Amino acid sequence: MIRFTDVVKEYPKGGVALAGVSFRLDKGEFSFLTGPSGSGKSTLLKLAYFDERPTRGEVETLGVRATTARRTDVPHLRRKLGIVFQDYRLLPDRSAEQNVAFALEVTGAPHDAIRDRAVRALAQVGLAAKGTAFPSELSGGERQRVSIARAIVNRPLVLLADEPTGNLDERAARGVLTLLQEINAAGTAVIFATHNLELVRSADRRVIELSHGAIAFDSCDADGRSPARERAP
Repeated sequence: MIRFTDVVKEYPKGGVALAGVSFRLDKGEFSFLTGPSGSGKSTLLKLAYFDERPTRGEVETLGVRATTARRTDVPHLRRKLGIVFQDYRLLPDRSAEQNVAFALEVTGAPHDAIRDRAVRALAQVGLAAKGTAFPSELSGGERQRVSIARAIVNRPLVLLADEPTGNLDERAARGVLTLLQEINAAGTAVIFATHNLELVRSADRRVIELSHGAIAFDSCDADGRSPARERAP
C-alpha cells in the first residue's frame, strides 16, 4: 500500500531530513513510527501523502508513484487516505458534525448522504452526542476524536496519524490508540507516528524507529513479517 525505496529528502536550508529510507506498509497493517523530534517522522508522512516529493528515491502510495504523479493525481490519491494531525486542525466556527461533513463536501460526496455519513463517523469514534458542539466546547481528546472521524469519513484505505496524542494526557492518549486499533481491525492500514514510547510498548505492533533521518530499527523479522501483518485480513 505504501512503499519507500531508498528515499532521500533534502531541504536547501534544512539539510537532510531522510537518508536512504526503505520500507513497505502492507494492506491492513498497523505500524508505529517512532524517533525523537527532528528524526524525520513528519517528513516521512508528508512524503507518503505527497505533500512533499523525494529528492531521490521512490515513494509509492496506493499504486501512485511520486516520481511520475501529476499534480491532478494528488487530490484523487488523498481521497483514499485519512490524515490526522497533532493540532487537530478543526474549523473553529463549525460544529463537530460540520467539521466532519466538510471532508465530504470538498470531495464532492452526494449532498443527501453527507449528514448521515458524518453522524455515523462521529458515532464510530464515540461522539454521537457531541455533533452540535463546537471545538471550543470539547476537550482535547474529544477534538482529536473529531479529527479522526473527519479522517475516516471517506472510508480510507490508509490512515496516517502524525503525533495524534502529543497534546493529550495519558488516559486520552490511550483512548486514541484504542480507537485507531479498532479502525485498523476494520481493515484500514495505519501508520501512527509518536514519540510516546510507553504507548508503543503497550501494544503488540510493528515499530519503525527513525534516527537522524534513517531507519534505526524495524521490528519486522527476517521474513518481512510482523505481528500486525500476521493479523491482517
